[in-house]
Amino acid sequence: MTDRIRIFDTTLRDGEQSPGCSMNLAEKLALARQLERLGVDVIEAGFPIASEGDWESVRRIAEQVRGTAICGLARTGKLDIERAAEALEPAAHPRIHTFIATSDIHLEHKLRMSREQVIDEVARAVQQARGHVDDVEFSAEDATRSDRDYLVQVFSVALDAGASTLNVPDTVGYTTPAEYAALIGYLMEKIPGSERAVFSVHCHNDLGLAVSNSLSAAVAGARQIECTVNGIGERAGNTSMEEVVMSLKTRRDVFEGLDTGIQTREIYPSSRLLTSITGVQVQPNKAIVGDNAFAHEAGIHQDGVLKAAITYEIMTPESIGRASNELVLGKHSGRHAFRDRLEELCLDVQGDEFERAFKRFKDLADAKKTIYNEDLEAIVADSSIATDDRFERVELTITSGNATAPMASVSLMVDGTVQKTVATGVGPVDAIFKAITMLTGTESELIKYQVHAVTAGLDAQGEVSVTIEEDGRRVIGNGVHEDVMVASGKAYVAAINKLEWHRHRHGTNEPKGI
Repeated sequence: MTDRIRIFDTTLRDGEQSPGCSMNLAEKLALARQLERLGVDVIEAGFPIASEGDWESVRRIAEQVRGTAICGLARTGKLDIERAAEALEPAAHPRIHTFIATSDIHLEHKLRMSREQVIDEVARAVQQARGHVDDVEFSAEDATRSDRDYLVQVFSVALDAGASTLNVPDTVGYTTPAEYAALIGYLMEKIPGSERAVFSVHCHNDLGLAVSNSLSAAVAGARQIECTVNGIGERAGNTSMEEVVMSLKTRRDVFEGLDTGIQTREIYPSSRLLTSITGVQVQPNKAIVGDNAFAHEAGIHQDGVLKAAITYEIMTPESIGRASNELVLGKHSGRHAFRDRLEELCLDVQGDEFERAFKRFKDLADAKKTIYNEDLEAIVADSSIATDDRFERVELTITSGNATAPMASVSLMVDGTVQKTVATGVGPVDAIFKAITMLTGTESELIKYQVHAVTAGLDAQGEVSVTIEEDGRRVIGNGVHEDVMVASGKAYVAAINKLEWHRHRHGTNEPKGI
């Protein structure tokens, strides 16, 4: 048995099912390219049957990302599998991932099917998928609440029908590490020909055990772990990619040489890119990528780290692509110094993207004295996604104070034409949002508005996150600027653009996954 653990990243599919974390096409492409740099083995790019937008996203990623396997999720229905196959047609390494529930709870209350009907469906679906691609993964949804011997039957049928990866999902985050390891061992022992398959695990974090369960399953013989950047996903989230990868790398003595092909110096840039796209901040004490992960405040800790970092740090910030020293660049710094620093921060920026980032850097350097690492990361994230948004180039002027009614004059490019309006509000942000609402015609409802400073200091950039909802769809927009009011306008427009994209490209179905 190989000691190589495949990393199956489902940030673009299961992760996007987090409330408010939906992404448009440009954002998905930017993240997919970063996942390729990260070195994941499989990118689950979406659920092609869910909507026209999902189908298009999977197809475009399949066309443009060539160095890793591209996967499309499909229920066992014939149309699901055909749509996945069509979307994956351009892929260099296509995979169809088909699934059906196997627990008696799901069979009775959701599928209204017998065990025998499910087995027949599995055989037909896997054979159909195998007719389109060589790489087929089968998942038994809610496996950890399914009868073990029935799972053996289902997986045996899937294997015989042509599946090469067998996924054992903990769909509702119910299992525990010892129990899960025992289940993986039992299946590998009882399924005839199990050595022909790669056993995969897909864990949710409802009890906070997703990473522990995944690692325990790997020790028991699973050789693919399905996970997401920052652990995002439905409900309490999915297995956190960065925690799994760094656990295996840091505790080689415990995990008996198990390792991944992940380029760990791309972990932090991946985390930051996802945060900038979704607007969902990572909690400060989040393992590996949180702001406090390498921070030391206690005097005893500081003294130890200064003498030898290993006293209180079991890994280095550099190992995940996070610089430990601060950037000191100013308005006189040129392209060469800027590019060198991006490389030190593991930020791969080329061509037009580099030019956009450099211009943004020079503009910021004119406005504030010192540029820090976090400023650069925010600049690159803000410049990395070239979009064809309907609403662009927010420009605004604010009049506000305790002796005058707050007023915002806003200029916005709408369908290629500059439009302007003026609005008043109870505060400057309210005035900006009312003006933008008038220019865009949005009927969305503001759910949440959050501001935080990218760095310390009175001249820090402001990062604003805006959550809005329309017709039951919730999206998050993000904006970064040295002026918090401008950042607020950018964030609101970004959220409205996401709604526009979904309105025009999404259609029907929105089935949930495993």
